[in-house]
Amino acid sequence: MKQRTEKLYQRVASAITEGIVQGRYRVGTRLPGERELAEDFSVSRPTVREAMIALEIGGLVEARHGSGLYVIASPTDVANPAELDVGAFELIEARILFEGEAAAVAATVIDDETLAILDGTLEDMASALPDSPEAMDADRRFHLSIAEATGNTVISTVVEMLWNLREQSPLSVHMFAEARREGIHPRVDEHRLIVEALRARDSAQARKTMRDHLRRVVDDMLAATEVEVLERARSEIESQRGKVTQRLTA
Repeated sequence: MKQRTEKLYQRVASAITEGIVQGRYRVGTRLPGERELAEDFSVSRPTVREAMIALEIGGLVEARHGSGLYVIASPTDVANPAELDVGAFELIEARILFEGEAAAVAATVIDDETLAILDGTLEDMASALPDSPEAMDADRRFHLSIAEATGNTVISTVVEMLWNLREQSPLSVHMFAEARREGIHPRVDEHRLIVEALRARDSAQARKTMRDHLRRVVDDMLAATEVEVLERARSEIESQRGKVTQRLTA
């Protein structure tokens, strides 16, 4: 049986892990920055970001205020950080491809009943608390309804599989959870633009609005994972501030 191809972020995480083993990246030293690593491994910065998060989850590195990511453990001390499956950026890239085309196809065949279902789903999304399970469920139902509207079972199966990966892959789950924690939630207005394009039976516009929406999800994820590092820095600052205040008032 042919082995599954190693994902790009796993390749980067594995290479850095090997570098730690070989002494290239020693415990206590700072890792190169995202841009440098992206150039070294000939990958995008989002791929590097996924690899860094995988290494953090695996307990090999940690963020330090104003300085970057540092190696804190050797691979023999922790579980393999590369076995975290699909990351959010890789997943969204696939969604841009498949869901963009699904929206374009759906625009040519969608019926009024499905449009009414999408309108109702938008209402559910708008009325739910942004970080609630109801809001997440409405988001999923919205996208799956569009895939089903194509009338092509292969398309709808692929889109559903991508959503299942989002909810089952440990790395993806971690990244989306961080995004929600930082206040990033489904944008109802962007989803409404997609429905308007579908209602107009405008295939090109449906493709564009779906892709634009998912590209903004990428931007949100980049911001959220960067905020994750900054949040740790703020926590350290607050901790130090509290210690100083305690000494001054003692």
